[in-house]
Amino acid sequence: MKIVITGGAGFIGSHLADAFLAAGHDVAVIDNLSSGHREQVPAGARFHQADIRSEEAARVVIDEKPDVLCHHAAQMNVRYSVENPVYDAEVNVLGLVRMLEAARVAGTGLVLFSSSGGTVYGEVDVWPTPEGQATVPLCPYGVSKLTGEHYLEYYRSVHGIRYVALRYSNVYGPRQDPHGEAGAVAIFSKLLLRGETGKIYGDGLQTRDYLFVGDVVRANLAAVATPSACGAINIGTGRETNVVELYDRIRRLVGSQIPPMHVDPKDGEVRRNVLDPTRASQVLGWKPLVTLDEGLAATVDFFRSRP
Repeated sequence: MKIVITGGAGFIGSHLADAFLAAGHDVAVIDNLSSGHREQVPAGARFHQADIRSEEAARVVIDEKPDVLCHHAAQMNVRYSVENPVYDAEVNVLGLVRMLEAARVAGTGLVLFSSSGGTVYGEVDVWPTPEGQATVPLCPYGVSKLTGEHYLEYYRSVHGIRYVALRYSNVYGPRQDPHGEAGAVAIFSKLLLRGETGKIYGDGLQTRDYLFVGDVVRANLAAVATPSACGAINIGTGRETNVVELYDRIRRLVGSQIPPMHVDPKDGEVRRNVLDPTRASQVLGWKPLVTLDEGLAATVDFFRSRP
């Protein structure tokens, strides 16, 4: 198949580009390099530097005529979405619609969408949380991702474009950006390896469902290979870990004794988040394979090897 990956120079997108090429697919990448890195795009993929909100990016999709649009370009910082909801909506909503319109013109049959199981549900009282749970996001990022799912359903029902909205839990792993507010595993790993302390927002007892990037790649490959798959599907482990425990695990791997620094909690963040991956198993035949200890060790080794 021919696959266009938006955000393909970034953390998850570059891993997907590697995997789709290895599986024998024809791959093109669209990325504006605002957070991605050109060197992460594999040599076998055609690279187009463009913003998903632009006519240029739309023209790439129309000209490439992909069988699959794998949409991973996004504004992904929860805290920044609270501070600048207009920008968040411009990228995550208008950028997606621009790409969907181009996909419609190009005759694309499948859209894989990077949604957010960590934010679209909001505060819930069912853990692990299934897809049938009510969605009441507490931050603009979650709102924009849920809005994206509604647009995908519109394009499916009106234009016949099948979609799989992969609601990721908290993805981590090699190549994740340790600079900024997103990605606690990458941030803690880099800081502790430098001999610096990491910040924990609030008491650190808030829980998250940490998912290794290799398992995310397998979920995308399964979605492409499953013609019956459609709609929203949780991609998570079903296991939750609080931030204090996460920091301690990484600290032990690094061999550090540096304690965390607790600061004020962030706006827009839920207290507890863990996803029920049952539907992913039933529809995609997918289950997470990498344990947290295995994934953290691989991530710390990656950052240890970086200058």
